[in-house]
Order: sequence, then structure tokens, then C-alpha cells
Amino acid sequence: MIPRRTFLRTTLALAGTSAMGFSVKGPKPRLAFSTLGCPQWPLAQILTTAASDGYEAIEIRGLQGELFLPNCPEFSTPARLAATKKQLAAHNVKICNLGASTALHDLDPVKREKNLSEARRFIDLAQELSCSYVRVFPNNLPKDQDREQTLNVIGEGLLELGNYAKKANVTVLLESHGEVVGKDVLLRILKQAEHPNVGMIWDIFNMWSVTKEPPKQVYQALKKYIRHAHVKDGKMVDGKPQYTFLGKGEAPLKEAIDVLKADHYTGYYSFEWEKMWHPDLPEPALAFADYAKAIQTYF
Repeated sequence: MIPRRTFLRTTLALAGTSAMGFSVKGPKPRLAFSTLGCPQWPLAQILTTAASDGYEAIEIRGLQGELFLPNCPEFSTPARLAATKKQLAAHNVKICNLGASTALHDLDPVKREKNLSEARRFIDLAQELSCSYVRVFPNNLPKDQDREQTLNVIGEGLLELGNYAKKANVTVLLESHGEVVGKDVLLRILKQAEHPNVGMIWDIFNMWSVTKEPPKQVYQALKKYIRHAHVKDGKMVDGKPQYTFLGKGEAPLKEAIDVLKADHYTGYYSFEWEKMWHPDLPEPALAFADYAKAIQTYF
């Protein structure tokens, strides 16, 4: 016979409450941040901050002003690459994504090949770093190009990169970005580029700030492809974004995070603090520490 006290404790635990009546929370979110938020920091400072603030991973979108990551000293030779990997392991921090500047919308064959070549270099580097993802942009819908041709070339380029990435055990992620942020146009491209090594980054604010599409509808349309989420907050002022700390803006983050949680999303909630493009934003040390705490209120 089970003692009554043991029975009660077990029953309460299974019901999701403690004896004090508090709800038991679900798994903690997996946190990452983009180096877009600390454009002048050396890698050592990035890793120390990530570890101390409770981040599991970082996205590298440039290091100390260098955006073409294969040119960074940290990755320039096999010896430097090995030393960088040791640094990561020592801090127990992973690189979850490499952010390329690749844009796939150009019809001009020379520009197109330049962009695809850059992405391939990033995929090669991701393989060396055991990094799962490489981000690329769709990116624009130029008025001097036929819209359908532009969408086709984006889809074709993404599929081509997916085939290349398969050999490297890397997945290419199309970010909702630029003029390609509506759920329907993204779905059209991703269906064309259907491939095990192709997915999507859901940049919640980027999409909502332009389309105002409810996150629940966005997720229902695109959930098959979403592998990674960019999280930031802000307000639209005179048609332009003004970024804020998490929870201080207008972005429908609760709705977006709720649908991700409900569908058991296991990817990163990656903080994209756009300090590189908006140098007047508060300093990265403040922003990273604030995000790591503020995101917990959604869980």
C-alpha cells in the first residue's frame, strides 16, 4: 500500500502543481543572440557574455565589423579554426547560425552567381564549425523585374543551395526579410524550394511590422518550414521601426511565442538587437542581459 502522503505528492506532481499550489512551468526556452547586437566586440567577450547571461548559442552576423565570415581571423586557418572551437567548448556555447548577406532576388546571372558563391562559402564554414544553419535573404521585389520571374529565381537559388548544403549536413534558412515578408509569398517560395536542407527563420517583428498578419495565421501557414525564430520588440513611428527592450514595444510576441510553445517548437528564440544598423540603441551588455530575463515571462 502506498502511504497517503506519498500518494498526494505524486498526484499533485502529475497534475502539474506543487503542494503550495503553484503551476509547474514547461521547459525553459533555448536562447541565442546575434552578433548584430555587439558589432565591435571580440569573440572572447561575446562568449563570456553569452555564458554568463544564460545563452546556449550565438548567431554570428559579423565579427568586429567583418560581415564576410570566411575572412575573419578566427576562421582563417585550420589552426585558428581549431582554437575558436576550443573557445566555444570552454564556454559551453554553440554557434547555431551563420548569417550571410546573400540575397537571392537578382535575375542578372553575374550578381546571382556572386550571391550563391557567398552562400556556398558560408555553408562550407558552417560545416567546419559543426553549425546547423546558414541564413540567406530572399530579399527584394525590384520594380524593373517581372515579379513572377523574381519569385522563381529566389526559389531556384534556395533549392540549389539546399542541394549543396546537404553534402555538408547544413540547412539553409530563408529569413522573412526585406520586401518578402508576407506569409503567402514566403510559402510560395518555400514550396518551390522543398528540400530537407531548406527551412525558414521566422523574424516575428520583421513580418508583423510590415504585414500586420496575426502570428497565429503566419505560423499555421509556415510551420512546416520554421526552424529558427528571431525575436525583438519595437514600435512603428512614421513608418519606421524604433526598437525597444522586450515587452516595451508593440510586437505581438506573446501570440507568436504561444503558438510556438503549443506546437512544441524546439529551436532557438534568438535575440536580434540591431545595434550594427542602429548605433544609437542601448549598449549590448544591457540588451543581452535584459532579454535573457524578459523572455522568461513568456514561459
